[in-house]
Amino acid sequence: MSSVRVRFAPSPTGLLHIGGARTALFNWLYARHTGGTFVLRIEDTDAARNTPEAVAIIFAGLKWLGLDWNEGPMGDGTSVGDKGPYFQSQRRDIYARYVQKLLSEGKAYEFEGAVKFKTPKTPITVDDKICGQIHFDRTMDPDLVIQRKDGSPVFHLVNVVDDLEMGITDVIRGEDHLSNTPKHLALFEAFGAQPPRYAHIPLILNPNGSKMSKRDEGASIGEYMAKGYTPAAVRNYLCLLGWSPKDNREVIDIKEVIEKFDLPQINRSNARFDINKLYWLNGEYFSKATLDEVEPLAIEVLQRANVLPADFDRAYFRAALGIVKEKIKLAGDLPEWMDYFFKEDFAFDPAAVTKVFTPAGLENLAKLRERLATLTAFDSATLEQNFKELAALTSQKVGPFIHPARLATSGKSVGPSLYHLLEVLGKDRTLARMQRALDQYK
Repeated sequence: MSSVRVRFAPSPTGLLHIGGARTALFNWLYARHTGGTFVLRIEDTDAARNTPEAVAIIFAGLKWLGLDWNEGPMGDGTSVGDKGPYFQSQRRDIYARYVQKLLSEGKAYEFEGAVKFKTPKTPITVDDKICGQIHFDRTMDPDLVIQRKDGSPVFHLVNVVDDLEMGITDVIRGEDHLSNTPKHLALFEAFGAQPPRYAHIPLILNPNGSKMSKRDEGASIGEYMAKGYTPAAVRNYLCLLGWSPKDNREVIDIKEVIEKFDLPQINRSNARFDINKLYWLNGEYFSKATLDEVEPLAIEVLQRANVLPADFDRAYFRAALGIVKEKIKLAGDLPEWMDYFFKEDFAFDPAAVTKVFTPAGLENLAKLRERLATLTAFDSATLEQNFKELAALTSQKVGPFIHPARLATSGKSVGPSLYHLLEVLGKDRTLARMQRALDQYK
């Protein structure tokens, strides 16, 4: 058996659809599982629809997901080195040569300026690695246009020619292409070539059972990139849309997926997309990720939201990120949770002000500030001890001191552990913020 060669062949239309991303992932997984080659081919023959920006979106999405494409052994001992992707717009001479071959052999003919392929009028059975044996009649199928009047090749022709030229051994694609397979097999036969093996992946549906379109929420990989999802979580979730490790686990490392992944394991039924499950899964990955792993994503999200200044103190930033990270499930939530670390003129939550900055609350804040000003150590353990001692001295619980302190130093009523928050802010910043609140509301 020759080395496995699979391909992902998207059309650049302005987004990387989640269905396309899953198709790319399953091809990549099969190539990595078998030690084969993953080829990226851009179907950009429609010049009116395709733009360099749309191609860049595909590249960015695949790289974000960690799906590296490659060219390697061709199965005959030769190698083409590390290159790719291929662009169909640069291969028109190749397609024209194949059209001419069909014309010269009487397997195609000119019709009103276009070229039509003589479709076989005999039944055929497609042996699909996921769908099983599917029978197609073909006796009433019309002849297939393979070249338009303007000389441009049609999808069916370029698809087959490229798979043939690139030595593709396995075509893994969406089930919506299953009906195209008899046409493609007929073209392979006409060229006297061995066709690849086919595996058609079931569709991704919305929660209500409708087919997921490009306009539906969650349909574009770009959405997850913009909202601060972790690539590993999205990739993990895409693996579970049609495949599973068979032991009901949801969180599974990509190395283990590669080891276990095979085409017959893919479910025959359509997969339903669940944004809540993806959000939960992202939280699992985000909370378990190390600070070093989260830091680049956090910086990108915070700078895009104009929260993080260009000259930020990295040690202070990492300390703040470290106490916030455990509280959230999505990097996109970081601006809301971290903005007050980097500005002193933050607003105070009006509802919290009414509830917390009462005369008694402000009196407690003033006593607390006075006590904290005397401290030489300002770590979380020392702070917790002093909060509790002050509460005992005033015959109160610790809550009446915690709530005004949090609101004064962050402007919010919720957040990370207060003692750790104050430690990160430091003594000078903490005292200054408490004084600002007292000056404004007392």
